[in-house]
Amino acid sequence: MSDKEMMQKNVEEFARLQSYMLASEKDSPAYQLMKDRYIELKVILNASGVSLTELDKIKE
Repeated sequence: MSDKEMMQKNVEEFARLQSYMLASEKDSPAYQLMKDRYIELKVILNASGVSLTELDKIKE
């Protein structure tokens, strides 16, 4: 998988994950698990040079 494909995959996962988080209760165990992945993806995308200003709907 090329770097471009990997970045696209991570951006798509980040967007999808945020949709799930917005549809979940913040105090649920599922939300907390999703939040862990959310933070991981933010780190990966930031390190890849992706600006999350427009993509990040959760902003935690």
